[in-house]
Amino acid sequence: MSEQTQNPEQEVELNEEVSKMQADVEAAVEAADQHAEQEQSPEAEIAMLYAELEAAKQTIADQKDGVVRAAADVDNIRRRAAQDVEKAHKFALEKFANELLPVIDNLERAIEFSDKENETLKPLLEGIDMTVKSFNDAVSKFGVEIVNPQGEQFNPDFHQAMSIQPSNDVTPNTVLAVMQKGYTLNGRLLRPAMVMVSKAADA
Repeated sequence: MSEQTQNPEQEVELNEEVSKMQADVEAAVEAADQHAEQEQSPEAEIAMLYAELEAAKQTIADQKDGVVRAAADVDNIRRRAAQDVEKAHKFALEKFANELLPVIDNLERAIEFSDKENETLKPLLEGIDMTVKSFNDAVSKFGVEIVNPQGEQFNPDFHQAMSIQPSNDVTPNTVLAVMQKGYTLNGRLLRPAMVMVSKAADA
């Protein structure tokens, strides 16, 4: 009887001892974990700070690269705009100059095909000649230059060959005659000179 009445009490005591031991073990484990965390936290913090520093450096590098690219783009846009303005200034008179060329051509033809021996026409021809010179002087002030390649080597960039003539007197590809003068505007071709070009004479 006495053993049976003591068993529940002993069992309760035993359970309390077990619970106490479990609590002590858990407390010891938690203390060990906290101690381990305290020992590792400086290294972990340094590693975290280093990672943040690297990320900040990369962000700065990306932003610097973006700023450099943006500055280069702005510089390119400014340069292109300046070139466009310069071209607009240089070639604004292109259409107007092209309209004047036939007028100059007609005046020069009037002189070329007139009867220069006729005394009554001489004052008129002199007036036309002065007008042509005035025209040429006026347009040259705005960058229009005459292309008159008589005796020069043929240049397909500025000359248009209308015929080819065999010749022993000059080297091949020499301009023998200019049928119509050409013109440039600030170096850009307005109209090619129409020319006759030499070639080697047949043997």
